[in-house]
Amino acid sequence: MKIIHTDKAPAAVGPYSQAIAVGEMIYTSGQIAIDPAVGKIVAENISEQAKQCCENLGEVLRAAGSDFSKVVKTTCFLAEIADFKTFNAVYEKYFVSKPARSCVAVKDLPAGALCEIEVIATK
Repeated sequence: MKIIHTDKAPAAVGPYSQAIAVGEMIYTSGQIAIDPAVGKIVAENISEQAKQCCENLGEVLRAAGSDFSKVVKTTCFLAEIADFKTFNAVYEKYFVSKPARSCVAVKDLPAGALCEIEVIATK
């Protein structure tokens, strides 16, 4: 196992890593819309937060030697299922290879986030 870390994405705020690589597989932790430059969520709506989540994931994937085209599975968490359509409009711009996906609404997300995304990818 190899721990993946980049300063271009938010640091882990607990006892976990941004991602772990095992062989050719990469497993990311969930990314919320924390802007790594300021260390907090600055995006105010679901579109902006989904974009920041994807940008954060892109940096973690790059640090692991991968990219969005190599994502095989995503898990998406929404604070409000009513945001599903708006979330998808942003999501589809990044995940153009259409990986397998689960998307669920949850009661709460860390730091009051509106969405969180984690991925499994290959190198």
